[in-house]
Order: sequence, then structure tokens, then C-alpha cells
Amino acid sequence: MHASTPWLLTLSLIVGGALAVSAAASHATPAAKPAYADASYTPGAHPPSAKQLEALGKQLFFDRGLSASGRMSCASCHSPDHAYGPPNGLAAQLGGMDGKQPGTRAVPSLRYLQNVPAFSEHFHDNDGNDSEDAGPTGGFTWDGRADSTHSQAALPLLAANEMANGTAENVARKLQASPVAATFRQLFGKDVFQRPKQAFDKAVLALEVFQQNPAEFYPYSSKYDAYLRGQAQLSAAEMRGLRVFNDPAKGNCASCHLSQRSESGAFPSFSDFGHIAVGAPRNPDIAANRDGHYYDLGLCGPARTDFRNRADYCGLFRTPGLRNVATRKVFFHNGVFHDLRQVLRFYAERDVKPEKWYPAGQNGKLAKFDDLPARYQGNVNMEAPFGGKKGGKPAYGERDIDDMLAFLKTLNDGYQPGKRG
Repeated sequence: MHASTPWLLTLSLIVGGALAVSAAASHATPAAKPAYADASYTPGAHPPSAKQLEALGKQLFFDRGLSASGRMSCASCHSPDHAYGPPNGLAAQLGGMDGKQPGTRAVPSLRYLQNVPAFSEHFHDNDGNDSEDAGPTGGFTWDGRADSTHSQAALPLLAANEMANGTAENVARKLQASPVAATFRQLFGKDVFQRPKQAFDKAVLALEVFQQNPAEFYPYSSKYDAYLRGQAQLSAAEMRGLRVFNDPAKGNCASCHLSQRSESGAFPSFSDFGHIAVGAPRNPDIAANRDGHYYDLGLCGPARTDFRNRADYCGLFRTPGLRNVATRKVFFHNGVFHDLRQVLRFYAERDVKPEKWYPAGQNGKLAKFDDLPARYQGNVNMEAPFGGKKGGKPAYGERDIDDMLAFLKTLNDGYQPGKRG
């Protein structure tokens, strides 16, 4: 009998402890809501379809009422009639509270961004050679600071020199007073505007979904696409241009602007999405450049701040895709050039005829790479067609430029067999 006493004591302690825990649990604070509960991607009881989100995103894309000035929509800078790029030849578009504040960078096209990888300092392409580190690659915007189409879509809504709303709450208030308010309540709940940050996030989600519409944003409808499908032949001039474009000793364009199908068979976006310094001349039409101490250094600032101490990243900007490039009116991150022939001449002559592209400095000497402080000029790319000696022969000439222009026009969307281009 005495031998069973310890067992009974242990049992009573276990039961007593369990009852104590149960009592404490009944008075405990409820478990915190998981972090994903209010995320834009968390479906509610009746989640909207992709089609509904796309339709909403399209409405928002063209809604000028979402800007502080009431004059600017996403489409103001990303016009569908101009391959979702800028509709004019301004080096940088105007925005801000009054619609008159100039930006600091040229507006890129929103087409063919579906394969842009998230930014990485050490990128390994899926090309069968995983050992090759391509260096800083990817991300959206010229400096890659947005890692997804979702975060990219949010930037203009808040930026002071764009739609200038400042905060998510300000955007939500505009949404609540806009024609899409009823649709928001229908899709995301009657109380959606009681959670302003979530309402903002849902708007950005809708914009993101709209920008994934293949017919609008990656139609692959150029003559070059038809050529890759075996449905069209390039003309003699276009074929010569392609050869110069690909030739490592001439244009060497394809080293960054990939022109062939990938290992997976995907059609090219004409960009490796890497970050590179090409030494584009300083553009006096950029208002910020009137301050002689201001420099747009791409990866190391000022818009991007996480690499401000990386001197080796200063002057690097993400390589843009070249699809529809022949329809553009401004080129490079600062919109310094307005003619595609001029761009091709710059590549051929930057180092052999630098006096043609750069001004004289205060000391009377040539100010080569004048949009970069001297301490960062070692970052400028010197691979072909760059790198020649002053007074030397360009890597390619005017006939080659004529042919490359003919080829680049084959990258324009909307090709119809039987019509030129």
C-alpha cells in the first residue's frame, strides 16, 4: 500500500498542474493575428478573380484623380500608345503636387518586365553555367530598388515628383472618393477603407495584376518574334544589323541586350537586367543637374540608399530592354539623347572621339564622363565597342549604324506580314 503512494502523489500533481494550466489558458491573451492576415495576397471569404483585379487595375492605371495634382495617372508617363513608355521627348516627366515638378530620370517602358529577377549582387543566370557570377542584376527601376512589380507599382503613387501622395493613407482617401470605391467594397469588403494601408495595398495589387496582361505588356508581336518563329524573313539590311549587333568585336550589343532565345526556349527581352556604367554625358535638361554638386549615381544613390557606401556601384544603372526602342524619344537613364542613331554613334565614338560627346571643363580640358565624379569614373565599362584610343577608328561605322537601325526596328510590336517593319 505504501509502495503506491508516490504514484498517487505524482498523478495528483499531474492532474493539478493540468487544471492550473487550463485555468490560466482560459484567462490568457488571445493569440496574435498572423502577419499574413492583412497582406494583399491573403484571400478573403470571397476572393476576387484575376479578371476582376485586372479590370480594376486598368481603371486605376488611367485614373488622374489618384495624383495630388489631379492631372497625372500612370498612363501619363507610361502611355499604351507608346509601348507603355513616355509619350513625349522630355528627358524626365513632370509631376508633384502641382503637376509641374520635374523628375530626375527618364521614364522606362513597362513592357517585357515579366522576367526581371529580384535584385541580387551575385546573380547566376539559368544558362547552364551556374558558376558565373554576373554581379549586380535585376530589380525594377533604373537602380533596381523595387524587387517586384508590386513594389514598383507603389513607388509612383507616393513619390514627391510623381503622383505625390506621400502616404498610403492619402491614396486610400482618394480611392474612397473615387469612382472605383464601390468596386473596392465589393471586391475587398465593405470595411476596406477602415484599413487604409490594406486599401492601398489592394490598389497596388490590382495595378500589378493589370501589368501582367500579356496582350498589353508582353505581346511578342514584333517582326523579330515572327522571325524566331520561322514566320518571317529579315531583309538583307536587317540581317546585317543583327550580325553587327551580335558581333563581339563590333556592336557587342548582345553581351548585355541578349538577342537569342534562352536555354528554356523563352524569347529574349533584349536585356540581361545587369547594372552597368556606360558614361552617358550629363544632361543639362535635368533640373536637378543645375546643381553642380548633384549626381545621380544609380545603385549608390541618391534614390537608392542601401549601397551608398559602395563606391564600386556608383554610376551603375540597370540595362533596359530594347524592344520597341525604335519608337522611343529619349534614351539612357537621364534622357540625354533623343535619337537612336545618336545613341549608336555614342557607343562607337565615346572613347575614340570623346570631344564630340563631352564638354570642356572649367580648366579648359575635356570633361570626359562628366556625369560622374572623378573618383567613380573607373566604374565605366570599357568593353567593345568602348575602349578604343582617342583618335582611333570606331568599332563600327555609318553603314553598320544604318543596318543596326534597320534591325532594331524589327523589335517594334505590332508587326503585320506584308507591311514594312
